[in-house]
Parts: sequence; C-alpha cells; structure tokens
Amino acid sequence: MKNSKADPEVRADSRPINLAHLDRMTHGDRALAREVLRLFDSQAERQLATLASADNAKARAEAAHALKGAARGVGAFAVARIAEDVEACAKDEIAFASSLARLKARVTEARLAIPDLFGG
Repeated sequence: MKNSKADPEVRADSRPINLAHLDRMTHGDRALAREVLRLFDSQAERQLATLASADNAKARAEAAHALKGAARGVGAFAVARIAEDVEACAKDEIAFASSLARLKARVTEARLAIPDLFGG
C-alpha cells in the first residue's frame, strides 16, 4: 500500500478523481475525459460485481487488479490503493471482506463525483 505522504499523485488532489492527472491522460480533451470516465464507471461496476461474487482468490485478485488499473488511469488513486489491498489479501477471507467494504465505499465516492466533474 502506498503512503499518501510520499505519493505525489495522492497529495496533488484529494478529490475522488485527480483532475490534473485526468487532464494529462486525456491531453485536455474534455470529450475524451468524459468517455474515459464513462468507461471507468462501467468497469468499476463490473469489477465490484465480480469481486462480490468471486468464490476463489484468483478471480478476486484478477478483478481487483483490473479495477486498480482502471482507477489509476483516470486518477482515482484512493480506489487504486484499496484495490491493491484487495488484490493482496484475496486469499484471506476476513481481510478480503474488510478491504472489499472499503473499496466499495471509495468506488461509490468516485462514481458519484463523475457527473459533477463536468457540470452534470
């Protein structure tokens, strides 16, 4: 897990989605940013469903890894950090359940922020 004091991506923006990172990744193209966020929203929903229903560590780790990558791509760094935790504890039922609950909360926070980023 990354230390937020040492992680410039986390310090740069405490919002659910780091807008400076998103802007860099989309080269300032607002339409592209909207599309990337729409894809993240869909991916997050799909991977959370997979995580909730997965009955083995491999499937859990793969879904968490996919979500981690999607989150990093849009600048949802808190989601990415917790997804990394979920990936690491996929074999431990208790740790997995706790981390998954935290992940769901952060994903919800990021997904709810998406409409506000571009005024609706």
